[in-house]
Amino acid sequence: MPTKGLAAAIAVAVAVCVLAPCALLFLLLMATTGSGSVCQTMSHGGQQDIEGRSWDAEQLTNARIITEVVLQRRLPHRAAVLAVSTAIVESRLINVHYGDRDSLGLFQQRPSQGWGSAEQVTNPVYATGTFLDHLMALPGWSTMDPGGAQQRVQRSAFPERYAPQEPAAAALVDQFWTGPRNPPLPADGPPAQQVSATGCPDLGGGGVIAAAQPGLPPGFTLPADPRQRASVEFAVAQLGKPYVYGAKGPNEFDCSGLVQAAWAHAGVPISTGTRTQRHDGSAVPGPGQLQPGDLVFIPGSLGSPSDPRHVGLYAGHGLIINAYDDTTGVVAHTVADWSPHIVAIRRVAPPAVPAPPPWGGPPA
Repeated sequence: MPTKGLAAAIAVAVAVCVLAPCALLFLLLMATTGSGSVCQTMSHGGQQDIEGRSWDAEQLTNARIITEVVLQRRLPHRAAVLAVSTAIVESRLINVHYGDRDSLGLFQQRPSQGWGSAEQVTNPVYATGTFLDHLMALPGWSTMDPGGAQQRVQRSAFPERYAPQEPAAAALVDQFWTGPRNPPLPADGPPAQQVSATGCPDLGGGGVIAAAQPGLPPGFTLPADPRQRASVEFAVAQLGKPYVYGAKGPNEFDCSGLVQAAWAHAGVPISTGTRTQRHDGSAVPGPGQLQPGDLVFIPGSLGSPSDPRHVGLYAGHGLIINAYDDTTGVVAHTVADWSPHIVAIRRVAPPAVPAPPPWGGPPA
């Protein structure tokens, strides 16, 4: 073969070897996404790119909370876009505890202007609900020009900033929106603000109908393993304390805050929020293999089997300690009551001593 022909053949072979896997990847992505836009979203260490814009885990979580509050109130998709675009402008979707004068939180709401207490306006669920209350009070809010409704609610010195953020907000909302874009309203109109009823971004227990246990059973003992013992001892000591969205103690907790604080008491750091805690440690096959200190996940008020939003800590003796909701607080439920709803169990620290049987008693 002539030298030029050999060189050309080698070049073709190299190109096939290099490009064929890429072409195959492209075709696979086409098949799974149904379009040629194969790079719409990519994750990089907690970052997610959505239509050319990068968002971190905190921003995505807050966008999801806002969207879920809108969904809970059965408001249109447009309401979520307006709320998220406002939070992008006001705080970059970060729940900040500072701002101009006394402005705070995702929406930079001012306690001095009647938006709520500092604790309330830095509660993303409360802040979103209050924004929506003001939005719903505007006649024709859904048909106003881009940026118009946000400005009417916020009364910003920079009204021109809202409209340019609506496309990015719509792309974020689309990541979390479920159901029709304009859901039918109940006969008595949209639900009122329900912040206290659903609480945390883990959004309350939901689905566990049985009443909480009145107290610890006779003969209850703490586990022998030092770290398990410390985590369970802390969780048990919180029984009866109130549930407050976003609270991590010492006087009130939400569900993920309670288990995080319990394991911190044992000297074991775990992540914040159920969406990340469900990946901490190692998986446990099922309730029959529970050990004290294990994290037990159920869908909760607005979660799903693939995205559980409520967590409790197994205390041994068939009990799960959890910050259930704001009407119940920190309570104990039985594993039997939770079992139909359990979708994941995680063991964040292996025991250093032989584990007792799942329902308590001496080690085997």
